[in-house]
Amino acid sequence: MRNNIFILGLAGLLTFGTGQVSALTNSSFSSFEKDSTSNNLIGRWDLTVDENGKSVPSWLEVRLSGNRTLVGSFVGVFGSARPVAKISFDKGKFSFTIPPQWEPGDQDLLIEGMLANGEISGTIVSSDGKKYTYNGRKSPYLYRTAVPQWGQPMELFNGKDLSGWKAMGENQWLVKDGILTSPRSGANLISDQKFSDFKLHAEFRYNKGSNSGLYLRGRYEVQIEDAPKDAHPSSLLFSGVYGFLTPSEIAALGPDQWQTYDITLIGRMVTVVVNGKTVISNQEIPGITGGALNSNEAEPGPIYIQGDHGPIEFRKIVIIPAINKF
Repeated sequence: MRNNIFILGLAGLLTFGTGQVSALTNSSFSSFEKDSTSNNLIGRWDLTVDENGKSVPSWLEVRLSGNRTLVGSFVGVFGSARPVAKISFDKGKFSFTIPPQWEPGDQDLLIEGMLANGEISGTIVSSDGKKYTYNGRKSPYLYRTAVPQWGQPMELFNGKDLSGWKAMGENQWLVKDGILTSPRSGANLISDQKFSDFKLHAEFRYNKGSNSGLYLRGRYEVQIEDAPKDAHPSSLLFSGVYGFLTPSEIAALGPDQWQTYDITLIGRMVTVVVNGKTVISNQEIPGITGGALNSNEAEPGPIYIQGDHGPIEFRKIVIIPAINKF
């Protein structure tokens, strides 16, 4: 995942969709009835943190455990989703703490906020004692009401140069013998074009011990890394949606071998096929993963290739966009 040393994203709380909420008994919310705004905190939140004038993304999900305890999940600017054991809530104000993950410093992060007018805002005190402000809006459901109509395949990599791509920082990417190559850790690479729903085909090769990833819409990372073939599947390992979705198996061929991902993303629903094997089948991605470009989940976004964790090569990147307008 992204190595930028910095803050956090807010912890998540599992969304209660309309059907889920109606399925809960009235008693489930009995402890919250005294404060009519408490139920409105439950759900998923796309957060934007002000990092010294720079906007960085984060994500929080809040859910109800039993009939009186709020818990959740949290995603920062880098790293994976992490659990939040308890969220205190009183009269529109909430707070929780969470241990540091990749952040500098050793103190727990403190997140405080207020719910008002359907939005949340507040402050984050990081593990090194620095304080930042944030604001957040409810995450969109991204439900699709029609079957996608697919357009024509588009070659995102032309096999000749970096046309259609830009580096985030000083560029180390090059094209050699028809192969898109990042020979060392450096800048991430982002497509100029943005997409909503699509089918993506990628052919790639990594070195022993290397690590990369493909970000869908620039927000959801499908992990590429040198996982042992006998490793227990994990959302943090090869072909996982980082921190959220675990593949059914590690279907990697190993380092120095050409491999394929065929990824279909429709709304939040993703299917990942690795070297011809389906390892994630039509599962929901709850929210942004660490390293996302932004938290604007309702918008189209680019394909982005992680280049800051070691050498990686691609010889083919093809996308078939949906032409429906949702």
